[in-house]
Amino acid sequence: MRVITGIARGRKLKEPEGMEIRPTSDKVKESIFNIIQYDVEGRNALDLFAGTGQLGIEALSRGAASVTFVDESASAIRLVKENLKRTGLPGGKTVLGDALEFLKRPGKFDLIFIDPPYDSDLMNKSLQKIFEFDKLNENGIIICESKKDLEMPEPPHPYKMLREYRYGKVKVTVYIRLSRMSEGQSGTDG
Repeated sequence: MRVITGIARGRKLKEPEGMEIRPTSDKVKESIFNIIQYDVEGRNALDLFAGTGQLGIEALSRGAASVTFVDESASAIRLVKENLKRTGLPGGKTVLGDALEFLKRPGKFDLIFIDPPYDSDLMNKSLQKIFEFDKLNENGIIICESKKDLEMPEPPHPYKMLREYRYGKVKVTVYIRLSRMSEGQSGTDG
């Protein structure tokens, strides 16, 4: 596991011991960042179910202004802190706690990565909380990594599912939050 590009390019990240954390493969990670390559720099990101922190760390390496890493596992948060130290990247903040509870807190993000344990219902619950508490800034992006057969929910307006990508057994789903200008152009009320 390594940082693919940016200022920490090539730095090795510490991998988890055991199977409690399932890191995103380099192929999927590279594909995710190809999708959002022009939407990272200067952005405030959230790495929900952070695990090793590799998605958020990749965002920091590519110029994200800040990343908040959230995980309920103390060992995962220790791993994120160690990986931040290894890369020397500023702008990382860790939060030990429940992801769904975190989403109730005030604050919005420009970019949200969601990669919960595959055999849980946390993907849909997380998306519901993001939509309910409107956690994404205008023109913000949500990147969801799931099993390829997980049915992803249609979001309420002003959120929109943009596209789904499949990489073997993995699916990446991209949601966006429309801007007020986009909303006005779409011909919808309110």
